[in-house]
Formats: sequence, C-alpha cells, structure tokens
Amino acid sequence: MQIDSTLPTHIDVEAAVDALARRYKGAGGMGISVLNLIGGTADSLLDRLPEPIRRNLEAATVAALGQAMKAAHSSRAVVPDQKSWLNQVATTAMGAAGGAGGLPTALAELPVTTTLLLRVIEGVAVKHGFDPDAENVQFDCIQVFAAAGPLSGDDGADLGFLSARMALSGKAMQAVIHKIAPRLAVVMGQKLAAQAVPVLGAVAGAATNYAYTSYYEDVAHVHFGLRKLAIDADVPHDQLMVMLAEKMGKPVLKV
Repeated sequence: MQIDSTLPTHIDVEAAVDALARRYKGAGGMGISVLNLIGGTADSLLDRLPEPIRRNLEAATVAALGQAMKAAHSSRAVVPDQKSWLNQVATTAMGAAGGAGGLPTALAELPVTTTLLLRVIEGVAVKHGFDPDAENVQFDCIQVFAAAGPLSGDDGADLGFLSARMALSGKAMQAVIHKIAPRLAVVMGQKLAAQAVPVLGAVAGAATNYAYTSYYEDVAHVHFGLRKLAIDADVPHDQLMVMLAEKMGKPVLKV
C-alpha cells in the first residue's frame, strides 16, 4: 500500500505497522501447543463442557467481566504493574491450581484469572502512554477481549475488534461488555474445557493460562500500539487498520 505523501515522515509508519502485524501473527502460537497437549481442537472443546454450563456461559461471562474490570482497575492503587514474566508466572500458577480439581476449581479460578488478564491489558495501555483512569481507555481494555482467543487458530483474520469504537455514555461499559460477551463466552468456555481435561488437570491448566496471558498481552500491544501510532504519526486510525489488514492478508471485519 502506498502511504499518502502528505503524512509526516519522522515516523516510519510502514515499519511500525509491520512490527504490529508480526506481533499479531505470533500472538496465538502457544495455543497450538495447548491443543496438542490436550488432544483436541478449538471447535470441539465446548462440546466437552456439561450442557448447563454451556447454556449459562454468556451470563456468567457478563457478570465476571464487570466485576473483574472494577477489581483490576482498583488494584492499581495498591499493586504496581508487574513485568511480563511475573504476570505469566502468576497466571500459570493459578491455572495449575484451577485445573488440579477439574471443572469445579477451574470455574472458581476463572474470575481471578480474568481480573489479572485485564490488569495486564491495562498495564500495556500505560506502557503506550494512555491514562488507565480515562473512561475510553478502560473501554478499550475490555474491547481487547473481543479478539478471538489463543485456541481459535485465528492469526488475525478478524480485525474488527481493533476498529470498533463505542459511543461514550453512562451505560457504555455495560454496552461494551454485553457486545463482546458472546465471543468471550466461547473463548472462556474453551479455557474451562481445556483445564478440565481428565488426568492432565494442573498441567493443562498451567499451559492454558500461560497461553491466554501471552496472547492477550500481545493483542493489547497491537491494539494500543495502533492507537498511539495514529496519534504520534498523525495518521487516521482507519488508514492504519487498512494497512494492518493488508499486511495480515485479511479483511477488516466489523464486530
């Protein structure tokens, strides 16, 4: 794609988008290892969950995500952002504990891991210079969860979550949560099913959480990296989205 000659030249926009595309393509790499470990496919994972859990997954996701956002944000006042490897160690340990007891402990662990993942996403926003107290930044942190998840095998085919913008209002946070709930319910259902694999238990739980933490951290870097690039290079965000989609070889799908 030819960059508009009127764009500022002090930032190599093409190289920056290239780097973001590479990061996005590599985001789900650990998911393949998890699927190999548990001996299944992403599409078949949800079938392993009991029907009552599948039926109530979306409602449970809405409730957990709303609570997790509040907990993740309020924790910033007492716990500083951690290095990436420390976050991965923490979530891996929680995944091992959650998987050790099968589905009951995996269900109990899910809100805790969701909170930590949101905190990791907020930390990435801060690294890119965004204010975590800003309402629109908190919306963007939730929006990152609209990505397909590390077990989907999606290398960025659906870039819609990067381009979606929500109107700010008093009920906007709930609007964002409800908008992404169906997709996130599938993603978190896959996580639960992977952790509940018989015999493997704690090992599958640890590997799954490691994959999820790595994935959402990378996706957050792409999300907020694009936002920051649009500001620094004074390039319309929509134009950057087109460039990213072309480099991914995928269309920009709307969510």
